Amino acid sequence: MAKNRTRRNFLQAAPLAAVATIPLAEKLFAASSPTSEGANAAPGTFQLFTADKLADSVKAFQTQLGEHYLYQPQDLPLTIAITSQEKKIVGEFEYHEGRDHVFLILEGATKFEVGGTPKNPRNTRPGEWLAQESEGATTLEVKKGDMLVVTRGTPHRQSTEKNVTWMLISASGAKKI
Repeated sequence: MAKNRTRRNFLQAAPLAAVATIPLAEKLFAASSPTSEGANAAPGTFQLFTADKLADSVKAFQTQLGEHYLYQPQDLPLTIAITSQEKKIVGEFEYHEGRDHVFLILEGATKFEVGGTPKNPRNTRPGEWLAQESEGATTLEVKKGDMLVVTRGTPHRQSTEKNVTWMLISASGAKKI
C-alpha cells in the first residue's frame, strides 16, 4: 500500500513541478538579468501543494462537476485547474496560439482526439480557434495515471462516456513546453 501511495503522490506532483518550473525559471532569469525591465524585481513567490492538500482539493472538486481553479497567479503565465465531468459529448476541436496544456488523469477515463489539420477553422478571440473537424486527428483513450501533453497550435477535443477527473496545467508565453 505504501508503494502505491508513493507512486500516486509522485504522479500528482511531478507534472506540476515540471511545468511550473518553466515559466518560473524564465521569470527568475529575467529578473536577474541586468538588461531586463525587471532587473530590480524580487523573485516570484512559491506555492506548495502537499499530497494531502491535493487529495482534499480533488475530493472537494469531484462533488461539483466542472472546472475548478487550483492555482492562477497574477504574475506567472500558468493556470492549474481540476476538472470533473460525468458525460460529455464530443464538441469542436480547439487550439491555441499561445498556450500549452498538460492533462493528468486523476480518476476515470476519457477520450481525446488530437492533431491533424483543422477544417474551416474560425477565430473566436485573439489566439483561440475552433473547428468542427481536424483531418488526420489521432484518437487516444486516456485513463487514471496517464498524462497527455498538448502543445500550442495542436487541435484537440475531448469526450467522456462515464466519468473522469483530471488536472490541467496550462502554460502560456513565448515558448513551447
